[in-house]
Amino acid sequence: MKLKHLSTAMILATLPATGVFAAALDRSGQSISAFLQPGNYFEAGISVLDPDVAGKEAGTTATRRNIGDMGDDYYFPSAALKLQLTDKFSFGLLYDQPFGADAQYSGNNAFVASPSDPILGSLPITTGALGGTQGGTSVEVDSQNISMIFGFQPTENFNFYGGGVYQTIKGNVHLRGSAYSLYNGYDASIPEDGAAGWLAGAAFQIPEIALKASITYRSEIDHKINADETIALADSITANAGMLGSTIGQLVAAGQLTPAQAGAIQQTIGKAIAANQVEGQTKITTPQSVNLDFQTGIMANTVAFANVRWVNWKDFAIRPYKFGKVSEAVGGLIGRPNGFNLVEYSDDQWSVNAGVGRKLNDKWAGNVSVGWDSGAGNPVTTLGPTEGYWNVGLGVQYSPTPQTFIAGGVKYFWLGDAKAQTGAQAGSDQYVADFSDNNAIAYGLKLGYKF
Repeated sequence: MKLKHLSTAMILATLPATGVFAAALDRSGQSISAFLQPGNYFEAGISVLDPDVAGKEAGTTATRRNIGDMGDDYYFPSAALKLQLTDKFSFGLLYDQPFGADAQYSGNNAFVASPSDPILGSLPITTGALGGTQGGTSVEVDSQNISMIFGFQPTENFNFYGGGVYQTIKGNVHLRGSAYSLYNGYDASIPEDGAAGWLAGAAFQIPEIALKASITYRSEIDHKINADETIALADSITANAGMLGSTIGQLVAAGQLTPAQAGAIQQTIGKAIAANQVEGQTKITTPQSVNLDFQTGIMANTVAFANVRWVNWKDFAIRPYKFGKVSEAVGGLIGRPNGFNLVEYSDDQWSVNAGVGRKLNDKWAGNVSVGWDSGAGNPVTTLGPTEGYWNVGLGVQYSPTPQTFIAGGVKYFWLGDAKAQTGAQAGSDQYVADFSDNNAIAYGLKLGYKF
């Protein structure tokens, strides 16, 4: 079975929408397949995701209102250049946007601010009484990676590679609504920060049967950022400390609070006011990952392919500095004396994509694929309330010349049902909303040139 001319590009380039939706903040899938193409090679692509993520208040939320679609559309580009410098040495530059988030709550629910939202469950004081806050919860996170890879091919069959990775990350988050209690009105702006990491891997191939296998490790990357944080209710509490003290005294006199409870609340408010004045550096560490890719010819002009990806989300967390200090101040009231994170995940992510590609003639090729993603735990953050997925995909590639191609792909995702919890609830069985029966559609386009 001679499949030497059924190149990897002919099949895998028809999958430009492979990694546009995954667990936690994972987006691109961080493929290095372009670097493993034969000869000199360039590609550029764009992927678009249109999610529909809706749910309903549940769990500890007092009401049971519907939550409209909170998943925003997003797109991201990618590009790669691979040069075969000699018979034994190669060089590559890969650009992608590996991690991100886009979400926006709207309507009338626990994730949209209302003047009647309480500031703390045990106090009959609303955000409206302290000046109020407006809008819906939203989050936007963007990242960019440039990977510079050097490869060594001691024989035709083996390729050992490694290199540096430069990564930038930025974002903003706005927490609104009664679900977030004291953090209703919290804003954080994370300015763009750059940091370096590395990757290493090895590949094995038998060109005569279109067999290729590779494993790639990517390191963690540490970012240290001076985030601009505002906790609107903490600011209002500071300005209205006298009114709060008087109200607490009235509740004690009416028998609605014991002196011990009142003392604990006043002590917590004092700590929160002090914590709200501090400034410090926020550390964000993007996770390590491993990609395993495999393809082999199964008959003339036909290959089977598979990708397995692991991402270490279990050790990932975001705790902006001021957010964390205030959480330590108020955490004792909810059994979290060490505070809590804005975002964290309970499990690592595993994802699998597999399919079959076929060269139809000298100009056309296509494929079908199926995919599965484990998610990163359930319950999961309200800023990304899905747990994994199943998907099916179709791809097609047209090659007007032997050196050039244009490829397109589409995937449909059945998103996993999830219970959404706030940072204060993370690590427990408590949650504030259910999200179920959701889906997404992804589209991709890629141009390639072999030279």
